[in-house]
Amino acid sequence: MSTGVIIVLIVIVVALVAAVIARQVMARGAGGGRSLKRRFGPEYERAVARHDGDTKAAERELEERVQRHGSLREQPLDPAARERYAVRWTAIQEQFVDSPRDAVVEADRLLAEVAGARGFPGGDRYEEQLSALSVHHAHHVNGYRRVHLAAHANGAAGGRADTEELREALVEARALFEDLTSSARDDRARLRKDDEDVPSDTRTDSSRGRSHAPWALNRRHVKGS
Repeated sequence: MSTGVIIVLIVIVVALVAAVIARQVMARGAGGGRSLKRRFGPEYERAVARHDGDTKAAERELEERVQRHGSLREQPLDPAARERYAVRWTAIQEQFVDSPRDAVVEADRLLAEVAGARGFPGGDRYEEQLSALSVHHAHHVNGYRRVHLAAHANGAAGGRADTEELREALVEARALFEDLTSSARDDRARLRKDDEDVPSDTRTDSSRGRSHAPWALNRRHVKGS
């Protein structure tokens, strides 16, 4: 066999190997994107929007979050602590009737405290805490984000729209609070649901069994709405 033929055969083999590797890389990339969508749910879409539609950039950001926080193991709360937190959350919802903004500020503090108690980064590192929460509570973390932004907004004048936005933020944040104060059994059930790719925010209040929204958050009873 001549040297020229051998060179041609080598080139063909190298090209075939490169094509196979390229297909494998593309397949892994596509699978990674689907996996991230399942894991992060609405957080995936928010990341894409934040990167102006650049899915690759968004997926890199989400992959970095998983690398940083994926190994975090949430610490359980004892029943007494769960009860104390539940009482405080109920008080926040009742406070909303007379002072919506103060109630949201207190909800922001309480969520940060509970997240810290569960083993997430402390509330003094909000961005890092939010990032970690998004890995483990992706379907509910946006409520905390909305409450935090509302609590730290600078002197917006009160009014119907503002009060309604605060109410919606607090209602959305309640789902994360319920996840964070769930029992070990509830945690296992939530993880099973996540593994089955069922967004946990599709659960009904009856399946949660706790912290129903009281009349205080009903639009008809909120002062200034």
